[in-house]
Amino acid sequence: MTDQANIATELNAAGVPQDAMHRLEELQPGRPGSIFTSDLSVNEFLLVREVGFRPLGLVLGSSIYHVGLQVGRWGRNQELDVLSQAMYHARELAMSRMEAEADALRADGIVGVRLDVEMKEFGADIAEFIAVGTAVKAEEGAGGGGVDNWRNNKNQPFTSDLSGQDFWTLIRAGYAPLGMVMGSCVYHIAHQRMGAKMGNIGKNVEIEQFTQALYDARELAMSRMQAEAEALHAEGIVGVQLRQHSHTWGSHTTEFFAIGTAVRPLRPDHIIERPTMVLTLDA
Repeated sequence: MTDQANIATELNAAGVPQDAMHRLEELQPGRPGSIFTSDLSVNEFLLVREVGFRPLGLVLGSSIYHVGLQVGRWGRNQELDVLSQAMYHARELAMSRMEAEADALRADGIVGVRLDVEMKEFGADIAEFIAVGTAVKAEEGAGGGGVDNWRNNKNQPFTSDLSGQDFWTLIRAGYAPLGMVMGSCVYHIAHQRMGAKMGNIGKNVEIEQFTQALYDARELAMSRMQAEAEALHAEGIVGVQLRQHSHTWGSHTTEFFAIGTAVRPLRPDHIIERPTMVLTLDA
C-alpha cells in the first residue's frame, strides 16, 4: 500500500471527511509552486518562521455531539459524570481529527490552536466542538539546532494554544510544546434551603455549600489536566486557562474546563536569555 493510501486510510479511520482529504492533497507542502494556509496573524507568521518553523496548512477537526441527560439532586453538590464524559469525549474527537490532518501533512506540530464549543439550533442538547490551528514543519536548525524530533512521546504532532509571539518566546527560551492538555468537570451545585436563604438576609456571610461546590469542580478539572501532562512526561504546563460555561443546563449546573500547553526543555543545558528592556517613545 502506498503512503498516500495509508494516509487516506488513517484519515478515514479518524472520521475526517473526503472533502478534507482532497483539500489536504491539494496543499502538497514542499512542492514548487504549492501554497500554505494559516490563521496566524502577519506578526505571528513571521515570528514562527523566524524561530525555524514553516507553516504547512490550516488543519481542523469537528464533532457535532449529542450531550446526554443527567439530573442532579436538588440539595446535593455532585459531579454529573455523564455530562463530564460527553464534553471531554467530544473535544477529544475534534482534537484527534485536527491532529490526523496535521499528520497527513507530515507536520511536526500545530500552533495557535483554538478549541471552541457552539450550541446548535438542531436541539438544546446538541453542540459542535471544533479545533482549528496551523500545522508547521521544523526546518533544519529550528530552536537553535540539535533537536532531532519535535513530536511528543506518543509520536503525534505537538499541539499548542499559545500565540505566535508566546511560541517564539518559548522556543527561544529552550522549551518546546508537547501538546495541549485539558480537564473537564460538569458539576451540579446544590440549591439553598429557604430557611438558610432567609437567615442570610442582611448579613455578610460565606455560603459554604456554594464555595465547596465550585472549589471541588475546579480542582477536579485541574487535576485531570495535570494527569494528561504527566502522561506526556511534561516538565510543566504554561498558558493555563480555567473557563466556566453553563451552556444550556440552567443556573445550578456548570462546566469547569482547564486547558493549557504542556512543555519540555529542549536540552538539559539550555540557558534562558535575559529579557531586553524596550522603552517606548510614545507620550
